[in-house]
Amino acid sequence: MSIQAQGVTKRFGPFVALDDVSLDVRPGGLTALLGPSGGGKSTLLRVIGGLETPDSGEVRIDGRDMTRVPAHERGVGFVFQHYAAFEHLSVFRNVAFGLEIRKRPKDEIRRKVGELLELVHLEAFADRRPAQLSGGQRQRMALARALAAEPSVLLLDEPFGALDTKVRRELRAWLRRLHDEVQVTTVVVTHDQEEALEVADEVVVVNHGRVEQVGPPDELYDKPANDFVMEFLGPVTTLGGRLVRPHDVEILTERSASALPARVARLQRVGFDVRADVTTSEGEAAWVQLTRAHADALALAEGADVWLRTRG
Repeated sequence: MSIQAQGVTKRFGPFVALDDVSLDVRPGGLTALLGPSGGGKSTLLRVIGGLETPDSGEVRIDGRDMTRVPAHERGVGFVFQHYAAFEHLSVFRNVAFGLEIRKRPKDEIRRKVGELLELVHLEAFADRRPAQLSGGQRQRMALARALAAEPSVLLLDEPFGALDTKVRRELRAWLRRLHDEVQVTTVVVTHDQEEALEVADEVVVVNHGRVEQVGPPDELYDKPANDFVMEFLGPVTTLGGRLVRPHDVEILTERSASALPARVARLQRVGFDVRADVTTSEGEAAWVQLTRAHADALALAEGADVWLRTRG
């Protein structure tokens, strides 16, 4: 199902949460709405899902005007950061809940829920209560519950935000595999740049209620539309008065007419990488990202004179 937002504006009192936003989400893809807190990404998701009504503009799903259609009539599945599980029900009953209230046949519910629990790798936990699950398992249960109604669109609002870093990494890899299998049009809100770049087919950068740039992850990272997008989508440093990626700065140990003279102020190993903090002869502070092998090959030391230039 395709999603189109056209000229959407949403205010909360004097605060403009969305300012004339237009967006096309391609059918069957996984699109990430990425931006800082308060930038408007969750409001845009809620407008698409029918949880908020725009002050102006329209929302279409599969070509149909949904702007004033209630959320429960849009064929949309929601997953939020907080699981909102029914704690007194088993995992099976939590996933089955939406089918039960629709009065689907018991055999159909049993078959469907069994398939979904297997899909999210929770078939062995069907009889447990949500309190007996880990955070990652509870979020997988929430996804299964959202998929039970066979939504045409799946909307996820910071689904892994309450989880620790290791579980987040595991779940976003799992989400990508799940999406490739079920292929429902999916929009996920996140403020985690790595998460967006890793899971999404397309990234929408939202800031101050406006869309800054839309495109595939590689395009946004390599060809940012402006300084905000560049700074938000990865590490940056300033060299010669302009923003550059720290891994695109080359350190030379011999003088070069095309390079800026500098001095190594600090070396810090960060896992596989080495961070070199440097100060140019003009007093500009910058940093360079190198592999440990490259830093060792250069025999870098704090206080050493070096020369810097950007690659490409």
